[in-house]
Amino acid sequence: MAHNIKRIVCTIRLALALGLIVQTGNALAGYDPNAPMSTTRNGDIDIAYSVVGDKQAEPILIVMGLAASHRVWNPAIIDGLVNGGYRVILMDNRDVGQSSRVEGKGKFWLGWQMLKYQIGWTVNSPYTLRDMAADAMSVLDALNIDRVHVIGASMGGMISQVIAYDYPERAHSLVSIMSTTWAPHLPAPGKAQQDGLSDMNESSQDEAARLEQLGFYTSALPNQLTAILNAGDRTERVGQITAPTLVLHGSEDKLLTVEHGRHTAETISGAKFKVYDGMGHNLPDDIVPMMVSDMLGHLRGHPMDAGTVPQVK
Repeated sequence: MAHNIKRIVCTIRLALALGLIVQTGNALAGYDPNAPMSTTRNGDIDIAYSVVGDKQAEPILIVMGLAASHRVWNPAIIDGLVNGGYRVILMDNRDVGQSSRVEGKGKFWLGWQMLKYQIGWTVNSPYTLRDMAADAMSVLDALNIDRVHVIGASMGGMISQVIAYDYPERAHSLVSIMSTTWAPHLPAPGKAQQDGLSDMNESSQDEAARLEQLGFYTSALPNQLTAILNAGDRTERVGQITAPTLVLHGSEDKLLTVEHGRHTAETISGAKFKVYDGMGHNLPDDIVPMMVSDMLGHLRGHPMDAGTVPQVK
């Protein structure tokens, strides 16, 4: 019993170290991550979403990262954006939270795909980052929103980049947080981080249930991680982004080192780049106020015309 508890604690610490669980908690926050959600459909996939803030305010679509639901966002970020005069649209990516599950190949299949990636073979995935971007568009369609500010973290940053280059008419501005173009010359994740992903993939049912209480879904790892690896180097497409872009990264990120953020900013014409000292692949409480301030500055610097701000149903 003691061994099992120790393993669960180690698994959660690995998730925290990887930045897969970024919520540090804020009991006084006005945003309620457990509030009821609405759903919309993209093909045969149900996507859950919720909206926080004034219906008349400019909309922000905010996209979370690998295997994490919308509940993983630090509430102080959501509250900060809402209090800054925006309305925030949160969504659960497919395979997490209240959205549909897609049948995957399982833990051993992921190990095989990761091995294929390491030796340069093509990685197979049940769906793509472009599919996940299309899921986000279905949420905007359900809300009758034509244009939106897009913010994404980690894999959510990759999805947000895809939105910006696949749907340029819908991305008014972009904030890419601790994300990457996945260019081949960039540093690979550290061994501890790669081992952590493998350990998460091997989580027991008890461990997985504990992590789900925090908003993290280990069952999504095979599908979502292979979607990232299958996409590969997206530098050329990222270079086509025309939306005003702010790239944020942590100086101590060991999963996607700061070079990943710097390359993203260098690839997007006119993008601004900021590094937070001491921040890893996470969103720590002491950094969040500064990050919110930086994001609000970026958003306010690129306002929507009053006549184009859509109303949420």
